[in-house]
Amino acid sequence: MGDTGDTMKFFWGTRFISVLLSLTLVLMMSACGGDVSSDDSDAYSYDEAIEELDTFCEKIDVTEVEPTLDIYDESSSSSTLADIDTFPIVVDGDGQIDIEVAAATEMSSDSPDDWMVQVAENFNDEGYEIDGKKVTVSIRKITSGEVVTYMTEGGYEPDVFAPSTYAWGDMLDASGIGTIKLADRIAGNTAGVLMDKDTYDEFTSSYGEVTMDKVLEASVNGDLIFAYTNPYTSSTGLNILTAMLYSFDSSDPLSKTAEDKLLEYQKSSPPVAYTTAVLRSQAEKGIITAMVMEEQAYVNSPELKNYVYTPAGMRHDHPVYTFSFVSAERQQAAKMFTEYCQNDESQKLASKKGFNRTDDYAGQDPGLDGAGFISAQKMWKANKDGGAPIIAMFVADVSGSMDGLPINSLKESLLSTSEYISSDNYIGLISYSDDVYLNLPIGQFDDKQRAYFSGAVKSLTANGGTATYNATLVALQMILEKAEEVPDAKLMLFVLSDGEQNRGYSLSRITPIVGGLKVPVYTIGYNIESDSSPAQELNTLSGINEAALINASSDDIVNQLRNLFNVEL
Repeated sequence: MGDTGDTMKFFWGTRFISVLLSLTLVLMMSACGGDVSSDDSDAYSYDEAIEELDTFCEKIDVTEVEPTLDIYDESSSSSTLADIDTFPIVVDGDGQIDIEVAAATEMSSDSPDDWMVQVAENFNDEGYEIDGKKVTVSIRKITSGEVVTYMTEGGYEPDVFAPSTYAWGDMLDASGIGTIKLADRIAGNTAGVLMDKDTYDEFTSSYGEVTMDKVLEASVNGDLIFAYTNPYTSSTGLNILTAMLYSFDSSDPLSKTAEDKLLEYQKSSPPVAYTTAVLRSQAEKGIITAMVMEEQAYVNSPELKNYVYTPAGMRHDHPVYTFSFVSAERQQAAKMFTEYCQNDESQKLASKKGFNRTDDYAGQDPGLDGAGFISAQKMWKANKDGGAPIIAMFVADVSGSMDGLPINSLKESLLSTSEYISSDNYIGLISYSDDVYLNLPIGQFDDKQRAYFSGAVKSLTANGGTATYNATLVALQMILEKAEEVPDAKLMLFVLSDGEQNRGYSLSRITPIVGGLKVPVYTIGYNIESDSSPAQELNTLSGINEAALINASSDDIVNQLRNLFNVEL
């Protein structure tokens, strides 16, 4: 799915850390809880989970820490961006004229999503020259949405931009960055709706042809559970969002009518998925019955052979842009490479990689210009939770192994990304080592609470053991208590940790509680191997209620938290 499958895979590079074990949500289990049923393979009912949660929490001592008001918080948009090199260069040119191409991830990743990688390597072997100077290209793997973010907020200046759709180029123009289009298409593709065969047969029997209007109608009627991805980073997510708005009001997709219908739709729709992997997992478990995906990704996913794909929204033909700030010589090199991408050999390779298939699909004009696409993102951000606020608790590991760079990085990432949390939400902070500490009670995230949050984060210090699940249970209990005051709120938990629990309750003891409470737990693991015991525990914890694990040993935590907060908070 355009730019989405790699959203979770940004290399964390030099800033490493901060990283959260996302554990749990209202559950308590451990070597010390003899009150729990011996059968912890099955989730409790909600009432049973509440009863067990209260019983477990009675045995946990919580120390309240006096919060400090931080009046010197100077975070800015640029500080939330990690170094651009966290997005890797996958082809490194060595010419006297070497141009950098920021390329959408569906053609700059590993095989079979490596079309531009192979084309660039072929181009570099050809020996092209301009005025006797060797011309080569370097390819940076980066989602289209992140290119726009880094160019508008971080000063990034690639020579060439090859996004999934023209929407991102229009957004750059609207932001004052002058684009020069070199090609409307270098690799044809579409985005659309994916349904398993049984769902497709039932849908077409009741609604006829698969169109966005009918998908939304079926979703509202409860006949379809349709999920899509983050429109801030995912081209497919942005595409489907704008197709939805156009469906709501084709005369003005940004009208109050369209916004009201989006708000109403979001009240009953599943949360926007953080990654393609989450979408696929939800589909496999029957949680959703339809999802978005690019055709090229679908073609290259044999595990989806029993699904039916229907194109929708804009085409994803990968236009190519250079910029007014690029020198004439480098613009000439950019044009040379673009034409090479369009030659017969390169196009045959594109077809082999899953592109250039549904050319008879003309695409749908969503009725938006660059400023309109930006406004659509903001409209989605304001309405993605169906008007309901979020109650969330951050649970931070401050055990001895976090001392030094890990704890400093954890603090930096939370501070720099907290500006993406809406003031309508309710946020608190708990930390833990041998014991559990309440650093900031849950409160509405207005300017004062934000300043207290900043002060609480800055005051964190590391030492002692790792009572992860004790802290998780306490956080869950506090979230539920706050929910009594804000009954329509959505609940979630974020756990940040670098290691295995060695104090208090165990994961196996709290799993039935977490499952019964249905609170999603987002885990962020610091510097842990993907097949290690801590990673497996975090995966298990976040998987109980369909949340996500971010592994900071391979992912850029600052960008990951920024994007996660855009989706969830």
